[in-house]
Amino acid sequence: MSLPEFVEQGRGGDTLVFLHGLGGGHAAWDDQLPHFAGLGYRVIAWDQPGYGASPPVEPYDMERVAGALRALIECLGDLPVVLIGHSMGGFVAQEAYARFPEYIKALALCFTSAAFGGSGGDFARQFIAGRIAPLDQGRTMAEISALLMPAMRGSKSRPEGLQRAERIMAGVRPGTYRKAVALLTSFDRRAQLPRIEVPTLLLAGAEDRTAPPSVMERMAQKIPAAQYVLLDGCGHLGPLDQPEEFNRALAAFLERHAKRHMA
Repeated sequence: MSLPEFVEQGRGGDTLVFLHGLGGGHAAWDDQLPHFAGLGYRVIAWDQPGYGASPPVEPYDMERVAGALRALIECLGDLPVVLIGHSMGGFVAQEAYARFPEYIKALALCFTSAAFGGSGGDFARQFIAGRIAPLDQGRTMAEISALLMPAMRGSKSRPEGLQRAERIMAGVRPGTYRKAVALLTSFDRRAQLPRIEVPTLLLAGAEDRTAPPSVMERMAQKIPAAQYVLLDGCGHLGPLDQPEEFNRALAAFLERHAKRHMA
């Protein structure tokens, strides 16, 4: 398997691996990488298979996407790592823990859920229609991004965060986007939650309609070593919408549960 592409900052300390969402890429974490590198961590942000310059996997399923992440972690050579997943990246982080928990020392599951909700439900049908139908109608990824992203921000979101999210999503390849939407609808790791034995941060947005805070709070109640944090006025684009608040919550969690003592 070819390694996915990634960017890296920082040296020493624990390795943090940032996993982006459906409309993302490694640039979605531009407000996090220098911040956490400055705190003494080694920070990595990948492009999921098919995103950016990362080679695709076939079939495009959770097993192979998680396998690409495993290959990347092994290449980094600093086990175990901390996985920080936003939205779809939270799905990938949970899948990775289910398949190779020995590689992971802590999890941050951000603006995400433990299952898509079933491919036959109303939410799934509406989600697929909202994401894929515009492509079928001939719209570009830039046009789809401009339609979708404004609804994902919160009342306290930075305008520049929304603008950057739109630019990043506009660069996603349509074929990858179709496959990633299908990937999401297949995900269900609800039964895994009570078996997560590492410290886990559940970070939610009070105004997130994609991964509602009530869903994330129920997740936290099922994970033995979970901490639940709610960001006021935050939508689904938390790391871009409220980077200072996001970074502060994640840094506090890491300081308590993950950070190595530096020489």
